[in-house]
Amino acid sequence: MNNELKREIIFDNYKTPMNKGLISDDTYLKTNSNSESCIDNLDFMMKIENGIIKDIRFDGEACAISTSAASIMIKTFIGKSVKEVKKILENYKNMIDEKEYDKTCLGELNVYDDICKQPNRKNCALLPMQAVNKMLNEMDRS
Repeated sequence: MNNELKREIIFDNYKTPMNKGLISDDTYLKTNSNSESCIDNLDFMMKIENGIIKDIRFDGEACAISTSAASIMIKTFIGKSVKEVKKILENYKNMIDEKEYDKTCLGELNVYDDICKQPNRKNCALLPMQAVNKMLNEMDRS
């Protein structure tokens, strides 16, 4: 994927993010994910039924990287099984951390494959992932 296409995907998902805006529904798992080093502060909610991600929503204030990563993750995860999402998250984290990963499972999340060149942006790209992991861990505990 060339750099121009990457920028376009990131910008489109920042400008018009998928499922931005929370709803009032107690059947959703909820969490907050924020950065200690910048303004990024996002609330997430996720609905899981029979091991399938049915919906994910988010809201808050964040930079283009965090907002676009949240939007792309939402598009990627809805309709997938929890097991599939965990595999994607593991590969995404490995990509951000410059470890070996399977790019075929990441889809549009591959736009962050060179975020390591800007170490201060890695946390921005990881923020939505941390929120989804928190909610999945909460589900595992219940």
